[in-house]
Amino acid sequence: MALADTESGCNGGEEGGETDVLTKTCMLGAFGESSETRDLISSLPEVHGGTMVMESATERFLIIMNRYQEQPHLLDPHLEWMLNMIYDYIRNEKSPPSLVHLGFRFLYIICKVRGYKVFMQLFPHEVADVQPVLDLLSRQDPKDTEIWETRYMLLLWLSMTCLIPFDLSRLDGHLESDCGHARESTMDRILTIAKFYLTVGDSSRDAAAVLVSKFMTRPDVNQKCLGDFLDWSLTTISQTKEESVTDRIVLDGALQSLAKLFKHGKRDDLLQFAPTVLQCLQQKCLSESILATLRKLGIKLIQRLGLTFLKPRLAKWRYQRGSRSLADNLSKSQSAVTTALTTEMETQEQEEDYDIPEEVENIIEQLLVGLKDKETIVRWSAAKGIGRVTGRLPKELADEVVGSVLDCFSFQETDNAWHGGCLALAELGRRGLLLPSRLTDVVPLILKSLTYEEKRGACSVGSNVRDAACYVCWSFSRAYEPKELKPFVSQIASGLLITTVFDRNVNCRRAASAAFQENVGRQGTFPHGIDILTAADYYAVGNLNNCYLNISVYIATFPEYTKAMIDHLVAMKINHWDGVIREFATKALHNLTPQAPNYMATTVLSQLLPVAVGIDLYGRHGAILACAEITHALFKLGTQTNRPVVDFISSECVDALKNIHNMLLDRKQYRGFGGELMRPAVCALIEKLSLSKMPFQDDPIITGWQGLIDGTLKSLHLFSTGARDGIMAAALLALSALCEEYYQIQPGLADSQMQDVLVSQYIAGLKSSEMLTCCGSALALGCLPRFMIHSKLQQILEGLQHTCNVSQKEASLTESRRDAVKAIAQVCVKAGVCAHGSPDSVLCSENVADVYGALLDSMNDYTTDSRGDVGAWVREAAMTSLMDVTMMVVSSAAEILSPHLVKSMMCCLAQQAAEKIDRFRAHAGNVFLCLLHTQEPAVPHIPHQEELLSIFPVETTTSLNWKAPSQAFPYITQLLSLPQYQYHTLLGLTVSVGGITESTVNFSSQSLFNYLKGIQQNSTALTQFADTLLSIFRDHLRNDRVCIPFLKMLDQMLANSCFEVFATHENHQFCMDLLDLCKEVKKSKDVSKLRSCISVFCGLIQFQGDVRKKVLFQLLMLLCHPFPVIRKFTAGQMYEMLLTYDDVIDPEVLDDVTTLLSDTKWESDVATVRTHRNQLCDWLQVPKPQVVAKKSVQT
Repeated sequence: MALADTESGCNGGEEGGETDVLTKTCMLGAFGESSETRDLISSLPEVHGGTMVMESATERFLIIMNRYQEQPHLLDPHLEWMLNMIYDYIRNEKSPPSLVHLGFRFLYIICKVRGYKVFMQLFPHEVADVQPVLDLLSRQDPKDTEIWETRYMLLLWLSMTCLIPFDLSRLDGHLESDCGHARESTMDRILTIAKFYLTVGDSSRDAAAVLVSKFMTRPDVNQKCLGDFLDWSLTTISQTKEESVTDRIVLDGALQSLAKLFKHGKRDDLLQFAPTVLQCLQQKCLSESILATLRKLGIKLIQRLGLTFLKPRLAKWRYQRGSRSLADNLSKSQSAVTTALTTEMETQEQEEDYDIPEEVENIIEQLLVGLKDKETIVRWSAAKGIGRVTGRLPKELADEVVGSVLDCFSFQETDNAWHGGCLALAELGRRGLLLPSRLTDVVPLILKSLTYEEKRGACSVGSNVRDAACYVCWSFSRAYEPKELKPFVSQIASGLLITTVFDRNVNCRRAASAAFQENVGRQGTFPHGIDILTAADYYAVGNLNNCYLNISVYIATFPEYTKAMIDHLVAMKINHWDGVIREFATKALHNLTPQAPNYMATTVLSQLLPVAVGIDLYGRHGAILACAEITHALFKLGTQTNRPVVDFISSECVDALKNIHNMLLDRKQYRGFGGELMRPAVCALIEKLSLSKMPFQDDPIITGWQGLIDGTLKSLHLFSTGARDGIMAAALLALSALCEEYYQIQPGLADSQMQDVLVSQYIAGLKSSEMLTCCGSALALGCLPRFMIHSKLQQILEGLQHTCNVSQKEASLTESRRDAVKAIAQVCVKAGVCAHGSPDSVLCSENVADVYGALLDSMNDYTTDSRGDVGAWVREAAMTSLMDVTMMVVSSAAEILSPHLVKSMMCCLAQQAAEKIDRFRAHAGNVFLCLLHTQEPAVPHIPHQEELLSIFPVETTTSLNWKAPSQAFPYITQLLSLPQYQYHTLLGLTVSVGGITESTVNFSSQSLFNYLKGIQQNSTALTQFADTLLSIFRDHLRNDRVCIPFLKMLDQMLANSCFEVFATHENHQFCMDLLDLCKEVKKSKDVSKLRSCISVFCGLIQFQGDVRKKVLFQLLMLLCHPFPVIRKFTAGQMYEMLLTYDDVIDPEVLDDVTTLLSDTKWESDVATVRTHRNQLCDWLQVPKPQVVAKKSVQT
């Protein structure tokens, strides 16, 4: 709908477009597709007949035009020639209807982009155009939904032709037709068409409303038809019922036409009808309609009626800013005094002489009601109406209207009223109708609107209010002289910056940034404006993390804004409904503490501590985190001057911080939903207070804190899945900090009692049947400080290793194995390494093999459950742990690493780097390269190190993308040439080549085949590869995870003639061994496994010698397999095999064999198909398989 779209765009342009202007100015410099557009329009006669080419041309033209939606003025120099080209097709009498309609469609596309108000002025509007346009429009079928663009553009064209300065009766001539019947006059024809199209359901209705506004305002039509048309419109409005869809459409058209008519018509002509129209609207009660479009049209018509009742005059009392040029404003010095043209005088006599009609009060009341509507388009229209009507009122009445608008800013009102109020204030300010004397009342309300937010259920409303408040500030900067806003500069600047950096909604942050920028430029009085804008521009405020943690800190360095920002965080953000905002707010307070340490310590902490034990859950959560962050920030500040944190914080605050846990415990606020927030919050408090070295040694609170941590780790299964990780992480950080600060008798020496209790407790937790308790206990052991591990290392490692060795069938314990693997590395790294040290205290030659053994065993965890390959979590943790432990060992005691351990580690990593899951392949590859290229010192005993360095030069550590199969597998397959890596690399490639992910299968198989192609002439290398292949098959014969992909890979190898060298030898040992292994697989009951095995059997037929008869025998046995699907699949594969390898059987029987294989219904019962199978045995000269009777079991 071009009209609706254009009007909507105009309405919203002032509010939402400014930030776009800041970033999109001059995005396009000119209309760059002029020649292509000319070619497209020229091609219309050729493309109109074909649906495909016509749609293609239309789509291309639409794409070109849509590029200029934001800058339609760039089309202006080209509109005339585009329209003239299309008019030539339309006016040509020889043009077929399809070409005419296509031309109008192109015109509509241009009109939609440029806007109908500008575009319709280019229509030819001479006297000679009236009848052709009218005739063409009369011939249109209103029910044809394919050509609505034609009707739309013809109505706009007719609207322009109505502007001819001649009486329409001159066009009629003699109204009698040849048959003697009177013809309808041009005026009546146009009016009939306009009325008809006001009732249609497509966009033609909008164009018909434009036609009415142009047609009915003609002097000749006005005299004859205006009253009748208004009667028809009011009757239509009165008789329609909103329950009917058809009536809604008719009502929409009538309202549109009246709104445009009262907009463009002369006041003297319409004033006599205005009371009647107003009365009809009041009876219709459009404000109660369920359709926003009808309510909007009602508001538009109401405001136009108000402007009709009031004389068109410019209020003399309005405030006028002298110069609105930004350049002029910036060039003026701060002390320059501009001559404000505000007039608070002189015209009182004129205003007193002017009586305001009674209807105006009713109209203003309805507009004020529209400000509170639930739809933005209605509120926006009402706000503009308030501005227009107020501009024609005397000063006293206008001030009453302003007061009524200010009543919208009551906390008893909804967010809709606040939003409407902001829009109205912006309109009033922009028009100079909000006098400076009112700013003292308005600015505080705007500041409240900048932070307005009301919680509704699980979310909040108010972002539109905050955005509109930014628009008010933007409009004020353009409306008022700097001296008028000077008393409010500090408040407005602080409010805008708070919204810029702390608002949750990115659009509000950007709107505030734009408003601040406008004020800096227009007013020139905002403190440090240019510096702040450099840091808080449109793009910088797009990232919430950057706003809270970086930009806010920079702005707080300017003392004018520091306390305002802190107060806002404390008052509005630490109790926010969104947990992310609460956490960001507390971190921001931590970063802002150095800017106002005394204020934080004396004022902010005192405000937060009562909230931390209050009744509001979100406020309690945020306040506890804020207390923790501020205390820690004060501690950091004190370390710079060697002052303890208690020098900043009063003893009352210290006691209050200490008692938070006990008060929550007494109130049982660690339970239920609140516990998900309270436990991690108090754990964070414990961590920060411990890091801040609070003087709580030997205080009973330490026992309480330890009990909270232990209870949290034991009850993780009671919390929701999404909250568990955060709760566990907070508890572990708290445990580590608590141990560091309060469980050391002296530096490096643990409290033996607490050490025994904690270590024993967490080792016992590893044996819990609850998986999350095992996870928490394992990670707790991993986070213990070194002095807590000392003399307990062996005991801890044994417990963790036992957890790692839990049978992989226990899929429910996968996470506990993963965390135990992580904990092993953490414990070892903290304990340190010493070649000849005690195994109870450090990693040494006596226990290194056990540690590596546990980690390497975890690399083979392929547990699967309903979530998929969950064992990959364990393998990933094992890879990381191996890297961490190895880097630590080689840095201090590389001699304890045996060649066997290093070889096993590198081979396992090579295997993982060749597997199918991109993420874990990338992780394995990066660990492999890290260990390979470590130089200070280097990892010893790496097998084939020189060859590896040539395959993986140091540049690959940064350039090689392991996640991309196209990059990873060409490197990986080169490891097949290294004997010690061949087995594990090929094992990893097996699951990639035989997998199901297309990209992985394609690139891995191509790389593998390229390698095999390169060793075809090297019989030694090929034989070694074949032996490795058989070893993998033999080792994983019963492992479906490897066996099924292996058979698929083997099938591809045979199909690609990778063992063609062996096929020339009769009864080659590789083929015989492969056949024997496949015979074992044939006993499986797994259909997919059997299918893959059958494909391999068919590939083995290429080998020479007795093996062929043996392969055929196996295939013929499978033709009588108990599973019908296997019988059918075998027959199909044999058919393809015989056609591919035509030397397998005697050509004389080939046709008979293939016919029997294809025609037989192999899904039939076994007794039936056995006859056909035996016939095949005779033709193929293969012994018939004998049925073995099952032995009966004697009881």
